[in-house]
Amino acid sequence: MSSIRLLGYPIVVESGALARLGSLLREYAPAHRYAIVTDENVARPYLARVRDALIDGSSGGIAKDRVHTAVIPPGEQHKTREQWGAITDALLDAGCGRDTVVIALGGGVVGDLAGFVAATYMRGLPVVQIPTTLLAMVDASVGGKTAVDTPAGKNTVGAFHRPSLVVIDPSTLATLPERELRAGLAEVIKHGVIANAGEIDSVRRVASALAEGSAPPVAIESLIERSVCIKAGIVASDERELGLRKVLNFGHTIGHGVEAASDYRLLHGEAIAIGMVAESRLAEAIGIAESGTSGVIEAAVSSARLPSRIPVGIPVQRVLTMMRSDKKQRRGVLEYALPKRVGTMAGESSGWGIPVDDALAKSVLDDLR
Repeated sequence: MSSIRLLGYPIVVESGALARLGSLLREYAPAHRYAIVTDENVARPYLARVRDALIDGSSGGIAKDRVHTAVIPPGEQHKTREQWGAITDALLDAGCGRDTVVIALGGGVVGDLAGFVAATYMRGLPVVQIPTTLLAMVDASVGGKTAVDTPAGKNTVGAFHRPSLVVIDPSTLATLPERELRAGLAEVIKHGVIANAGEIDSVRRVASALAEGSAPPVAIESLIERSVCIKAGIVASDERELGLRKVLNFGHTIGHGVEAASDYRLLHGEAIAIGMVAESRLAEAIGIAESGTSGVIEAAVSSARLPSRIPVGIPVQRVLTMMRSDKKQRRGVLEYALPKRVGTMAGESSGWGIPVDDALAKSVLDDLR
């Protein structure tokens, strides 16, 4: 078991952690009521287990009628203000007060949405993140960003709201489709580009094992721990993204545009993979990145069997339109988090955000068709 405490709250990384969820909640997030938010795919294998952990009388559980659930359809297209409203209304109808803890059980969509419900319901409730996808384990569950999407773009309405506890049980990845498992590797690659070039080799080894039909559980758990430590270390120094935390946006300015322009048919990690290739090429084009940086990143993306080109049917102009509504825009110009080389980011002197003209971004995107 690993308990990471860089952010003022415990992040437990342990295969089988769900089996002792009740004791973890009573220690770090005790409550009169619990409200579990999950989606239909995750509910089937895990909702009953989490409910049982809460009401287990042998370990001081609570009454069944004080555990409430909200099950949403799966997919990014359901991370909306409408779903936020439906969940908050359901909590009100159930009589949930400020002595309630929200539990986010699922991937990044559930984590973002449930976190935003917790941030806003009765001016703020504690939230516990229980990620069940690799992407959510290494990225979305850590750092306290919560949000919903709007027609203008991804994560355009949200709040910073740190969790009380994060419980990462890598054994839940056994029920994750391979496509989603590979999509999670995109964020691991991102962390390698930002802070530890050696992670690129780790991704290749895990991706190779997946191609052979398996990946050693110990290797994946270790990969998760290292990736979480990279992100947590950065967030600890800049929780509200006023400076260094901006480097975590590498691949996301273009990636979010591609994801939204695909109408969320692309998984988040798939879009971020394309974004990393594009943004590393952009960094070389403006003379910030060392020559060959984009080639290393593209090779890592390919080794994970993730896309590196904009799919047919997604117009570049549509991508640019969605990018222009991104939160990273300042004074009408988009800022990017760009690498200097694999393992080191550029932009310290400019606050880690580098403005780039849209025309140059369009040129790079045109080359990725």
